[in-house]
Amino acid sequence: MTDQESGRRPKYQRIADELRTAIQSGTFAPGDRLPGENDLMSTYDVARMTARQALSVLRDEGLAEARRGAGVFVRSFRPVRRRGIPRLGRDQWGNGRSVWSADIEDRALVVDQIEVTPAAPAGPRVAGILGLGSPDEPVCVRSRRFVLDGKPVLVSVSYLPAALAAGTAVTEPDTGPGGTYARLAERGHGPVRFREEIRCRMPTAEESARLALGPGTPVILISRTAVTEAGAAVEFNEMTLDSASYVLEYDFDA
Repeated sequence: MTDQESGRRPKYQRIADELRTAIQSGTFAPGDRLPGENDLMSTYDVARMTARQALSVLRDEGLAEARRGAGVFVRSFRPVRRRGIPRLGRDQWGNGRSVWSADIEDRALVVDQIEVTPAAPAGPRVAGILGLGSPDEPVCVRSRRFVLDGKPVLVSVSYLPAALAAGTAVTEPDTGPGGTYARLAERGHGPVRFREEIRCRMPTAEESARLALGPGTPVILISRTAVTEAGAAVEFNEMTLDSASYVLEYDFDA
């Protein structure tokens, strides 16, 4: 950007640019308090509204967070590294480990909200994905919210044919060692292939509330279908992730 182009930018954006550069260079480290409105007013000779707008830009970009009564701080980013391939391996859930354990290492992951409906109408979309005969055919629905280090990071909703889930721990809040896939395998319907679709968008009001998202933070949407050796879809899982909390990692051979 040339000096002339920079000069045409609103002053609050130029202040935000300088603060962003300072954050990226390490001048302000994660957890550091940024200059407040009074500091920016004095340093740049601007009105309070201009200083406030500059700090809002950084909050909207997810680089900073406001703490009531304390100021605006550089956001600390200790991401959940979601290892997309090894987490779904049979040697993970087949040996009694949760697929989530591949992501969190030694951190404490808590499911603080869980709702299980053993039989609910699938609806056209889920029925089509699971290959059911009718939208009215029942599915078992498992909805969960995951909290890491005291912060909600993920909402997950799984759909399974009710006939496969019936009489198993899949219909209970705690599915037992290895989770849903281990229970399916015990019935001869263990998945051998997964397909995930990933996209990103801004959250709905409900998603913002459930994930306690900061202003301007988008969500990552991951839709996963689990398929058996016979080609039958046995689970469809829709996940909504706080994008500020995740890094998606895929490691595979060429």
